[in-house]
This record gives sequence, C-alpha cells and structure tokens, in this order.
Amino acid sequence: MSSTRHRRQPAPPDPTDPDAELHTVPPGLWLMMLEARAPWEAMALAAVSPWLSRMPSGDGHAVLVFPGLGANDMSTLALRRFLRQHRYTAYGWEQGFNLGPRDGVLERCRARIEALHKKHRGKISLIGWSLGGIYAREMAKELPDLVRCVITLGTPFTGHPKATNAWRFYQLVSGQHPHDEELLAQVRRPPPVPTTSIYSKTDGVVAWQCSINPMRHAHTENIEVHASHIGMGMNPMAMYAIADRLRQDPDHWRRFDVRGARRWFFKVAHQPEALTRWY
Repeated sequence: MSSTRHRRQPAPPDPTDPDAELHTVPPGLWLMMLEARAPWEAMALAAVSPWLSRMPSGDGHAVLVFPGLGANDMSTLALRRFLRQHRYTAYGWEQGFNLGPRDGVLERCRARIEALHKKHRGKISLIGWSLGGIYAREMAKELPDLVRCVITLGTPFTGHPKATNAWRFYQLVSGQHPHDEELLAQVRRPPPVPTTSIYSKTDGVVAWQCSINPMRHAHTENIEVHASHIGMGMNPMAMYAIADRLRQDPDHWRRFDVRGARRWFFKVAHQPEALTRWY
C-alpha cells in the first residue's frame, strides 16, 4: 500500500493571509445569475416574520446602518424595520447614495456616530452592508469607546481588491484606485470591538474569502448564511444572526453558537478546519 495514502493533507490556507489573495477570483457567472433570487429572500423574510418576532427583544440601544456601494438608506429599510420591531433604535446613514469615501463622507460618518452616542448616552452598534461594512469597521477603529459592536454583511475587507464583480464600478464612482497596499493593510485589521462578518459562499458579487475575519482574534467571528449579496440585508437567516449578535453583552461577548437546531441553518468559520480549500 502506498504511504501517500496516509499522508496528512496540508491545512487549508487562511483567506486573511496576503499571500493567499493571489488565488482569489470574483464569483463566476452562475453565482452572479443567482443574485436574481433576492426578491425571494425579501418574501421569505415576510413569511417567517411571526417566527422571528418570537426572538427576545433588544435593550433599545442605537444601531447605525450603512448601505452598500451605489445604494442609499432605502436599501436598508427592511433591515432597520426589523431592528425596530426588536426594540432597537435604528438609524440610516443619511448621506444619500454610497459612492465611496469621497471628500467629507467619513467625517460625516464620524460626526453621526458621535451625535448618536451623545443622544443615547451609550455605545452604539454599527451594521454595514457590503462597502458599508468597511465604513463600520473603520469607524469602530477610530471611535472604539463609542462603539458596542460591528456586524458586516458580505463586506470585502480582506483578500484581493479585484476579487469582486463591483471593483470597476467602485473605481468609476469613487475616483479611487482599488489597489492601495497601505490602505488595504489598514482595512484588513479588525476593529478592537466584537466584530461579526456574515457572509455567503453563494455571494455573486464578493468572493466569500474576502469576508473572513482572522481566526487569531477572540473578539471576531464569521457566520455563513445561504444568501445572495443584494438580498443579504433582507435574508431571514442573516436577520436572525444580527438579532442574536446585538443581544450580546459586549463585556461578556461569545461567538455565535451553532449547536442544536442552528446547525441546520448556519455554519461558522472560526477554526482552520472550518475553512475549505478555495484556490
């Protein structure tokens, strides 16, 4: 019998390793076509609302939601309505369409967080969809004393900047080059607060490997859901995970538990063995 049969397979590569990003490619045509299922996700959210309403209510703290590239606060309306139904005080970013970090955008994000923190006299949670998740993460790095937690939906904060099907549009509307090594190194670094990345391996816009938090940090986690990119902010499973994460006490934060019935709907990527080979 050949000895190679018993040879141990090499560990899967870490998607947050800069050397691994060379193998990352944007989602293919089939996954892009699957983005058409987003309306079904919205209908599914409406269908399971009675079940989701049975989840424990939140503590009323403020939540600021950032829209994705090319989107505005209308795109996060369903998510913010869901948050309010669970007794959170949800806000839109109120800067119109998200066309990238143009002059004044980040300054206004910072001012809005400071104003909400002062108004509610407590830390606020930040949720960012796609590019909006980059804003949420960066604001948490700048203002960690004002932020309770960060949750991102399909956000490409690591990997190669061209491993998305939106990089050309981003470059066009933002006027920024997507491959700034110094900036990319900064974006890859996780915030110093509890940080959750919700991602989908069937995302048709962002390569899922670009949404994986480093495994060496105890305050970061990755939750896989079955969702499209443009439907993630309306996906019932994503909504469930968001509500569960917002209820966490930041001083006693624990990663998402997939034991019991949850294992049928969610997967997590916290350990090396949870990451499959992807190049």
